[in-house]
Amino acid sequence: MKRRQFLRGGALAALAAPVAAPALADTAPELKWRLTSSFGKSLEVMQGTVQALCKFVAEATDNRFVIQPHLAGELAPGSQALDAVSSGSVECAFTPLAYYAAKDPILVFGSGIPFGLNERQQVAWWQFGGGKDAINGALQRLNVISMPAGVSGTQMGGWFRKELNTVEDLKGLRMRVVGMGGAILQRLGAVTYQMTYVDTLAALENGTLDSAEFVCPHDDERAGFVKFARFNYYPCWWESSGMLHMVVNLDQWNALPKPYQAILARACDAAMTYMRAKYDNLNPPALRKLVAAGAVMKPFPQPVLEACFKATGEHLAEIAGKSIHFKKLLDQVNGYRSDHLAWRQIAEQAYDGFLISATRGKA
Repeated sequence: MKRRQFLRGGALAALAAPVAAPALADTAPELKWRLTSSFGKSLEVMQGTVQALCKFVAEATDNRFVIQPHLAGELAPGSQALDAVSSGSVECAFTPLAYYAAKDPILVFGSGIPFGLNERQQVAWWQFGGGKDAINGALQRLNVISMPAGVSGTQMGGWFRKELNTVEDLKGLRMRVVGMGGAILQRLGAVTYQMTYVDTLAALENGTLDSAEFVCPHDDERAGFVKFARFNYYPCWWESSGMLHMVVNLDQWNALPKPYQAILARACDAAMTYMRAKYDNLNPPALRKLVAAGAVMKPFPQPVLEACFKATGEHLAEIAGKSIHFKKLLDQVNGYRSDHLAWRQIAEQAYDGFLISATRGKA
């Protein structure tokens, strides 16, 4: 046999031989975790994100590492998801870190502070601006570790039963709002509540609430807010990034094989991309539906926005005066925001602003 024929035959034989399966398939343990969510099935994008995340992990491990998702209330109340993970009663959760500011005020930075970073800036700050180390440093004291696993972007503004014209109109205003935005509006005379969206809709309908905020156009349209409060004021300054996290019990994380840790981290990255893209796809048609149903979209009057911005600064300064760690992080985030705003002004803002002006009335 000639040398060339021998080499060709050997190469073909090598191609025909079965390829060995990855070592992970032979040596990786079979694990089953439970995930508790802070959200119910009505928030289909958020729950779809959770399901996608769990699917990514299962597919990457040939179903050897399975995370079973559960809705809020099935394993733990939505506002206590982190507590369940911290105690070890469940392995992980999908939740906003801002829910747990009473445990440590710097956790609000994990979700995003009022008038803080937008979603792109928030992700950049988390990954490369020191956010990950700062937040997980605080969470380790609660026996958990976190990874961003979802982001909504700036959410829908507030729904109001009557027009909002001046700062005085906020005095006595009864509003459903979650997170730090409520404390800031209280400084301006509003009376704020935290309640489920079902109770919120009933309260708007019977007049015991004057205003409410919820999530994004897609969620707000499906819930039917426009039926009871047709004026929507934007922007949503109290929730400008909407970052959500996968929080994992620290003992469970440390016991997880390194390949599984890497897979879970990358699945969270993929879930964040999934959620952003899903909302970006669904929100524009939902906004058209809201307007067709009678929604009146109006910017917050400039004096109102300026008053809210001032009250936010005062509120954050008070917290910073009590916590050196909070002050350090606040200064860092404010500096990060300033740098990014200078760049965005000549990037997305300039580009989007021109297109909005050039295409107005043509869509």
